[in-house]
Amino acid sequence: MKPRKLTQLERLRRRITRLDEASIDRLYGLEPVWEPASVAARLAPEEFVAVRCPYCGERLETLVDLTADEPAYVEDCEVCCRPIEFHIERDEGGAFRALEVRRMD
Repeated sequence: MKPRKLTQLERLRRRITRLDEASIDRLYGLEPVWEPASVAARLAPEEFVAVRCPYCGERLETLVDLTADEPAYVEDCEVCCRPIEFHIERDEGGAFRALEVRRMD
């Protein structure tokens, strides 16, 4: 016995029931939704990072605030008191990846 050929409506129903969130976004051309609450629940809001002062070379520990929207901030060296520019690098999920230090001159 030959299997019955599915109608167009039946094929569409099967296709729809197998869709996940990413497939639906692609199907309708939607941007992925970023849920800050879900990211904040998985990530630590602050992290201590050890760096070297770009002026005097002294090792410093700085507290990086990962909840701030700004990707950069300025802080003075605890030893030589010169201003250091810190640039926060994050991955696609918002997790801390790296901290770059730069001289201000």
